[in-house]
Amino acid sequence: MRFAINHISAPKQPLADFFAMCRGLGVTEVEIRNDLPDVLGSMDPAEVRAEAERQGVTILSINALYPFNVWSGDLPERAVKMADYAQAAGAKALVMCPLNDGNAVAFDDLVAALKAMKPILEERGLTGLVEPLGFPISSMRKKSTAIEAIKAAGGEGVYKLMHDTFHHHLAGETEFFPDWTGLVHISGVTDPDVAVGDMLDAHRVLVDGADRLENLPQIKALLDAGYDGPFSFEPFAAEVHEAADPEAALKHSMDHIRSAL
Repeated sequence: MRFAINHISAPKQPLADFFAMCRGLGVTEVEIRNDLPDVLGSMDPAEVRAEAERQGVTILSINALYPFNVWSGDLPERAVKMADYAQAAGAKALVMCPLNDGNAVAFDDLVAALKAMKPILEERGLTGLVEPLGFPISSMRKKSTAIEAIKAAGGEGVYKLMHDTFHHHLAGETEFFPDWTGLVHISGVTDPDVAVGDMLDAHRVLVDGADRLENLPQIKALLDAGYDGPFSFEPFAAEVHEAADPEAALKHSMDHIRSAL
């Protein structure tokens, strides 16, 4: 297996320092963000591309276009702007997350959004990484729903799944779709007191021996089924973000996963 690292794993690090840390860990594939930290809102994409090339890293994706399945308001404009940035920065893909506020989104609206986004991605040579969110309030919880919608939109070849181990567990999913999977996000939950239905991004830490999300069985299932892409760390917990030595923390998690497999 090989690892990638999402910038949210060390959000206090400037981009150049983050890239350097990744290389120090033997990682050459990274993800940048438009929230924590907001690289898109703070750096020219040409600078991002130049720094990535200088340090020998590949930008797998930009997180995230939200809520991609509600194709109204300023979303089309934001989608084009983000896709332009991704192309200019040398990123390979855009992560696309569904509405997550308790309101339902009709399947036909999901399909329509994928159809609308398809030419934006195609014209820029980008992949759309569709990420179901397993939260009870999510408007698209299952990967099977995403695949059905991608097929209905004629989006094979443009869209891939983002398999997130946290969301896979929350949604109670048991099926894996290695051929559809473009990237895997990994994070763990170790708090023994929080119920699965109450788990939030704030609970997501690096994967260790106390993980409750069955990251290791998920990773093994994907590898055994033929997935050969990277596994990208995406922890949201404040304790990870405040770590005095994020490189050491990531190395500890990487070592744990490799030895356990």
